[in-house]
Order: sequence, then C-alpha cells, then structure tokens
Amino acid sequence: MSVASQDVSLRLAEIVGGENVLAERARVAEYAIGGMAPATVARPSSGEEVAEILKFAAAERLAVVPTGARTKLGMFLPPRRYDVALDMSRQERLIAYDPGDLTLSVEAGMPLAKLAETLEQHGQFLPLDAPFFSRATVGGTISVGVDSPLRQMYGTARDYVLGMEFVTGEGTLAKSGGRVVKNVAGYDLHKLMIGALGTLGAITKIHFRTFPRPADVRGFAAIFEDAAGALEMRRRIAESPLALMTLEILSARAGEILAGETFFPKHWTLVASFAGNESVLARQERELRRMAEECGARDTMALDEERAASAMARVREFAAIILDASPAAVIVKMGVPPARMKEILDAGAVAAETHGLAWAAMARGCGVIYFALLPGGRSEESRTAVAAAGNRIIASCAALGGNATVPWSPAEWKGALRVWGAERSDFDAMRSVKKVFDPQGILSPGRFIG
Repeated sequence: MSVASQDVSLRLAEIVGGENVLAERARVAEYAIGGMAPATVARPSSGEEVAEILKFAAAERLAVVPTGARTKLGMFLPPRRYDVALDMSRQERLIAYDPGDLTLSVEAGMPLAKLAETLEQHGQFLPLDAPFFSRATVGGTISVGVDSPLRQMYGTARDYVLGMEFVTGEGTLAKSGGRVVKNVAGYDLHKLMIGALGTLGAITKIHFRTFPRPADVRGFAAIFEDAAGALEMRRRIAESPLALMTLEILSARAGEILAGETFFPKHWTLVASFAGNESVLARQERELRRMAEECGARDTMALDEERAASAMARVREFAAIILDASPAAVIVKMGVPPARMKEILDAGAVAAETHGLAWAAMARGCGVIYFALLPGGRSEESRTAVAAAGNRIIASCAALGGNATVPWSPAEWKGALRVWGAERSDFDAMRSVKKVFDPQGILSPGRFIG
C-alpha cells in the first residue's frame, strides 16, 4: 500500500472504525469493476458517516463508488477512477413500518430477500422483484434502475418510492419526498437517484409504498410457433379489461435456457400471472384461453399457484440465468412502443443471424425487451460480431422511436459497444444536474453515459 493510500485508510478508519476499512489486496479485489479495483473499502453504518466520508473524498478529490451486495457492479460502464468503494451493506435496518398505512422505510443496505420476509409476515409485499433477488440490496437495485416483471401491474420503482435520504458529492445529507403516500413537501429529487448508478448521490434510506399480497395467484402459458401469434395475443390482452400481474413473451431459445415445465424449447411462450377470488381467476383463465386459441396457439397450460410462482421467479432471473449459461452474453435492453415490438424483435434476429450469433429474447407486455446475443466465446471474432450486431440493434431501436442500452456485457467488450445507446438530446441537461449534485465529479465518475 502506498503512503497516500495509508493516509486515506487512516482517515476513513477515524470515521467508520478500523475494522470497517479494508485495504488488503485480496479484499479490495472483491469490489473490482471491469478489472479496476479500489485502493480502499469503507463500510459506514449511518448516513452521517457516509456524509463525513464524502466530505473527505471531495476535499481530496477521491473517486467513490457506492456498492451494496455487488450483484450489479458489472452493469453498464466501469468508472474512470476508483479510489474508495463505499460498502453500504452494514446499513440494513428497518427504520419504520406501518402496515396499516402501507408505508415502509429501510436503509439502503437492506437485502431484498430479508425485506420480503418481513413484509410477508404482514401479508404485504414490495413489487421490486429484481434479478439476483436472493443476494441484492434495496439500495443497489434502486440505484441501477432494473425493472421487474411486476411492472405490468405495479409500474416501476418511480411509482412506489415515496422519498429518500441521500448524500451528495459535497457530503451534504439531503432528504426528498417523505414517508407517507400523500406528500406535498419539496420536489421529487429522489427520483433522479433511481437508475443513476450512484453518480448523483449515495442513497442511505428509502421510503416505499407497500402493497397487500394477493390471496390467490394463478398463471397461464400459451405456446406459439413464432413471435407473431404471441404478440397478437399480447395486443388483445392490452385492449381487454383483463388486469394481469405479469405478462412476458419468451423466444424459443429463451425458453430453452430458462428451462422448467412452463417454457418450451423450439416454441415461443406467452406466460402471464393474475390474482383474484375463484370466480375472477376462472374468468381470467377462460378469457386467456379463448384469446390464445384465436391467435393460433398450438397449446395452452393453466398454472397453479406454485407453478405460477416458479415461472415468475425464472422470468425475474432472466438476466442472471442467461449470464450464467453464457458468460460472454451481451444483453441489450430496449424500450419501444408495444405496437413496434415485432419489428424490433425481427430486426434483432436479423442482426444476430447476419453475424452468426445465437440469440434469446424476453419481451414484457409493456414494450420492454431484453435481447441477449450469445457468442460461442470471447475471441476477437466474437467481439467484432457482437459489436456489429449490438450496435445495429441499437440503431434499429432508435429508428423505431425507442431507446436501447447494453446493461450487461463482458468488461473487455464495453469499449466496442454503445453501452448507453444512441446519442441523447438531453445530455447537456444531465451534465448540468451532475454538476449540481456532485461539483467535484467524485461519485462513480464515468459510470453513467460517460
């Protein structure tokens, strides 16, 4: 360790305690992003300690990256500089919970799985059903902005995050929003933190609206020869009175990789889940079966609660399962108007197959598509093919009025990919916001859009 690094570690130890500062090479390597490891790791236990760390970092021009369980550090771009990893995992307390008012406040390091268990005891849940669920933290999940299959009914985190406490790049402990559903105080500045990858502030506490857990949930799967029938069924569902909890369409290869009895290799699968009393459940299944038959489904399957939960969990973990099955996978996330989903799926298939790449896709009913390019390895030839196909898909998405990013790819390939998609007209405004929240540019520099 250099003298400078020793001085940094000593100062951090004064703030969080020596036992909560890691500087050994093997330990800091666990926090590496794209092959870049920090010099030091600090593990604060409160927002006040986070504020002191960031004040010190700003004064010394140290680059700081907030982290949680580190399940998503490989997403998007690595930082340009990386001096201190701010490990928020010690901050995992339940601050306040009022089941009667359906409100909850937790620290950012709270594990999603632990929070789900607490809510389950009161018959409630949070629709933050994100990938890497068993290990991910609340703060990390909010920071990267990943969505959930449950957005079909409950929207995204922006719809049920009521407020936050966070620390700016100057070390100011700030609050936005509140703990109640009807809150009119201040601006919704906390919404800027959702998906910002820790570039605007270090999230310390989050206030949520919770939801009653449905008493009875069922599922339904319809199997099609191709995407056209599944997408036509999606359209009919959207125009119907049916209120589904989840609605996903999986390509043949996606079904093969996800496996399980719900998904069928060599065929496209539309899988949905819904809740209600027995009469509502029966009507929903009846309507879905009728639509499936009218859209040319080759088979249908009703799913009881256990099988529906299993299917939803596999869909939730789509990215994790793809990356485990194909470590060189590149996953492009696209958002298009739902009416253009077939066009962008066709464009993705052509781009992949033109460059000799296997592919798998999962399309959400709301128009969000995860398109995985599956090269056979990490050779230079594979990198060139993936870059050409990926960038072609991004351009096609922009031409259809959508937006595309590349959340996951091998670290050494990121320079060849348009990770944040097509150029954005609001880049100057985003840069101005960054300057306000982080004047010294110390928070996760380069992670977001560069």
